[in-house]
Amino acid sequence: MGTGPDAELLRKALDDTVGSMLGSAATPAPSPSRKRQRIYGDRFIPNRDGVDLQASYSLLHAEGSPSSPTKAKKKVQSGELQYQKAEEANRTFSTLLRAELFHDSIPQATPTNFSTRIHHSSPHPHSPNTRAHTPPPSNNATTSSLTPSTPHKNLFSYISPKIHTPRSRKGQPNIDTRAEIYSLSPVGFDSQRMLLSPRKQPRTVSKTPYKVLDAPELADDFYLNLVDWGSMNILGVGLGSSVYMWNANTLKVVKLCDLGADDSVTSVSWIQRGSHVAIGTNKGFVQIWDAKECRRLRTMMGHTARVGALAWNDHILTSGSRDRSIYHRDVRRPEQYITKLTGHKQEVCGLKWNPDDGQLASGGNDNKLFIWDKLSSTPLYKFSDHTAAVKAIAWSPHQHGTLASGGGTVDRRIKFWNTLTGTQINEIDTGSQVCNLAWSKNSNEIVSTHGYSENQIVVWKYPSMTQVASLTGHTCRVLYLAMSPNGEVVVTGAGDETLRFWNCFGRNRDEKRVSVALDPFAQIR
Repeated sequence: MGTGPDAELLRKALDDTVGSMLGSAATPAPSPSRKRQRIYGDRFIPNRDGVDLQASYSLLHAEGSPSSPTKAKKKVQSGELQYQKAEEANRTFSTLLRAELFHDSIPQATPTNFSTRIHHSSPHPHSPNTRAHTPPPSNNATTSSLTPSTPHKNLFSYISPKIHTPRSRKGQPNIDTRAEIYSLSPVGFDSQRMLLSPRKQPRTVSKTPYKVLDAPELADDFYLNLVDWGSMNILGVGLGSSVYMWNANTLKVVKLCDLGADDSVTSVSWIQRGSHVAIGTNKGFVQIWDAKECRRLRTMMGHTARVGALAWNDHILTSGSRDRSIYHRDVRRPEQYITKLTGHKQEVCGLKWNPDDGQLASGGNDNKLFIWDKLSSTPLYKFSDHTAAVKAIAWSPHQHGTLASGGGTVDRRIKFWNTLTGTQINEIDTGSQVCNLAWSKNSNEIVSTHGYSENQIVVWKYPSMTQVASLTGHTCRVLYLAMSPNGEVVVTGAGDETLRFWNCFGRNRDEKRVSVALDPFAQIR
């Protein structure tokens, strides 16, 4: 019987033929000095001994992870509704993937005295949710060889375990339809429940103002405060040398006063409750008007330069000026002022009272933020962290003693302070000049207006400071901001001589409706 061709020679000839067909450039010929190693087997069994699950899990979504190359991402406005939905979907997918991969055995931090190698720790053989090792660890203490050996039993079992199925009285089996072995879904029951659970939809904020009013001669001056919305739903605006009132109930405009050609309006501020409005002038006067009667009540003096900031605290009216001084005035008394505050080295451009604590916050062009306690002439705290003028100041109605302040063009930051302890809570770089700040009355959110370089209005969620919405439309710095009495609408003013009204916040469900009969302006004939 003749001998057949040698298998080794036949394989070599076949390799040479295939190599010549594909070309030497595409498939180089194997080196004659090395003999190809033969691999026998019918399946691939992964070895998890060299895999650090803890490190892989930690780097799953870490920034700068070597698992995926870094690419320059396109800047997306986080306030966009589509972006929020995409982020929510990504978080849901990540949570589901981890649950399906690890179930209840998500890798945890391993103590330093333990190793992640399998032969250093072995779980209890009867513990639930554990898989058998391949090969299983040997219980023979005399065995010291680390060479793996093939166990003399099946590696995998494809037969369902023989479990006694309980039966009902009628003889029919009691089957748990929620068991994963009977499920047609590719994911477990817990993951199905997570996917089907209702989710809170992100709040939508209209990107366009619902009303735009012309405001001719609205000054493009960062240090002035010319727009304020009173408790009687009347908007006061200083235009040139005049003050106009826009009634949000009747949509009518009334001219309150005209200072004449030799003076101009530099600040407007409504009292917290009532129809009195204070007006600061370029000559340093402070006038108090009764908006219901359109009558001037008194004129207060004391400042030697323009009054750019006004703030009410019940019957106390506080004024800040370019002459760097702050005056407390009791409108019930005949004196021009009762207390004079000094400390700022440049113009005072921001003033806000906290009626709950009796604290006053003042900001100036000297980049300083001062906290004054009641009518004290000595500041309680002096903050010098801002690097630009501090005009934007707002007290939180939701957190006791929390103050927000914003810096100008060089600073561009919103900082949060605890005025009870005199410490900074947080800060965020907005990327543009911060002109105004206002807290929502109905939700724990804050709105900011900006100047250079995007002229946008941003609604932030506090304390995470994630953007809820970014509103654009003004072509100049958004220097003025006021909020409606019900807290649903904000109005913004800019050097483009327009007033824009935005529906930014929802209705306060706990707030009772005020009867029209209690509105003093409803009695105007």
